[in-house]
Amino acid sequence: MYGRKVKLRFLFVTLILVTIVLTVFLILKSLEENVVFFQSPTEIKTLSELDTNKIRVGGMVKKNSINVNSDEVNFIITDFKNEINVSYSGAVPNLFAEEKGVVAEGFLKDRNFFSATKILAKHDENYMPPEVKEALEEK
Repeated sequence: MYGRKVKLRFLFVTLILVTIVLTVFLILKSLEENVVFFQSPTEIKTLSELDTNKIRVGGMVKKNSINVNSDEVNFIITDFKNEINVSYSGAVPNLFAEEKGVVAEGFLKDRNFFSATKILAKHDENYMPPEVKEALEEK
């Protein structure tokens, strides 16, 4: 019914489409492991179950809460409703300060304690991450 050229063309197009679909699937699957979600302290307090995956906690650094030891920085992130204690080992960004917006990436130890592996506060004095701004406006 169809000629040999048409059958080969159909097979070629089908193989290309299958390859594209498979490639997109593999890319999305690999990115899924690297997605880190942002949560406010209030959202963490209302979690039904603690998540062991890496998360981001954002809010404002509470006034008079920064405590710097020789190898560790402890501070409190607040969304003005709830607070969470954060512990971080490493160098903090220059613009990390009290009453400034911050996003900490790491792991929850419990609903009140967060162990940060990275502090994301690299912004000028007027910038606040959009997620933090939205979470604070909702509260």
